[in-house]
Amino acid sequence: MTLAILMLHALLGMFFILAAGFVYVDTLSACSMNLNRIRLMSRFVALLMWVTYLIGGYWYVVHYAPEKGYILKGPWPFAHDFFMETKEHVLMGLLLLATFLPIAAGNDLVGSKGARRLVLWIAALLVLTGVGVEGAGAIISMGAKVALLPVVGG
Repeated sequence: MTLAILMLHALLGMFFILAAGFVYVDTLSACSMNLNRIRLMSRFVALLMWVTYLIGGYWYVVHYAPEKGYILKGPWPFAHDFFMETKEHVLMGLLLLATFLPIAAGNDLVGSKGARRLVLWIAALLVLTGVGVEGAGAIISMGAKVALLPVVGG
């Protein structure tokens, strides 16, 4: 069950990145025909981010402590010391940006170049930061795996 929770966390994170990318691309050609879709998808981005955060937070609080111990005693302690610690802090920025995206998308994206540019920047930051956080998660996972591998030749 713990693996399913962790996999759901990663999967929803990827959907979050894809949805933010969708908002970015759709906003590039914002017009009256796609305005409702941009606004709906920006709400979906925020929802995905919050659900991903809650699932990951539950896993972190309930299941991460033993894995953290393995990682810190294994050959890749930086997987926790740098990547998990960074992920924990960067996540707050992602939550704020994802929550702000539907608010920004509520502006006049068709008539205001500034409003359109704001949504583009937010969506781009969500995609780029989201990819970085997903990569950090992969390194953390690998840190746990290498910590549990048998020592060869020793």
